[in-house]
Amino acid sequence: MKFFADTAEIADIKELAATGLLDGVTTNPSLIMKSGRDFHEVVKEICAVVDGPVSAEVVALDHPTMMKEAEKLRKIADNVCIKVPLTPDGLKTCKALTGDGSMVNVTLCFSANQALLAAKAGATFVSPFVGRHDDNGWDGMELIEAIRLIYDNYDYQTQILVASVRHGIHVLKAAEIGADVMTAPPSVIWGLFKHVLTDKGIESFLADWAKTGQSI
Repeated sequence: MKFFADTAEIADIKELAATGLLDGVTTNPSLIMKSGRDFHEVVKEICAVVDGPVSAEVVALDHPTMMKEAEKLRKIADNVCIKVPLTPDGLKTCKALTGDGSMVNVTLCFSANQALLAAKAGATFVSPFVGRHDDNGWDGMELIEAIRLIYDNYDYQTQILVASVRHGIHVLKAAEIGADVMTAPPSVIWGLFKHVLTDKGIESFLADWAKTGQSI
């Protein structure tokens, strides 16, 4: 499963990229707002740090304007992935862009039927929001299971990009189900390293090593 960072903070992206574990980045208008920086500059800088897809979202709601915005975003870097909402105009834009060779991430997916539509429109990625799904009384991981089944039934090539990831259990379940990608805040990704027994093991080994009086 690929790991994307869901952030627009350059320092966090660089730190994660240095581990060799980062496969891409997702951004959205809210993350850009939090960064307090110019949208185009942020996306350009992220694309220079990360070799994989960097999702940059259009903000228009109509197809013609989405296409105009997408054209500007595509010029930023070759690894820009245009992010569009799961609406009729969004999927119309998706079809046009993927037909022209661009990567497209269809976002704000909350049902398997919506994911089916995104796949039929040729989406590179579909982003079901598991955390927000959980918040509204549904099981977000059941949604991922349903999408995985449908895509496998028809051999759709659209990649399932699990979004709105809140904790390590979301990551674990996504991997068990067979999601293609998960995107999470850097804090969630760093949290995957943590285990009390790992910490205790390191502490024990270092204590025993100190008793030997040796150095490497």
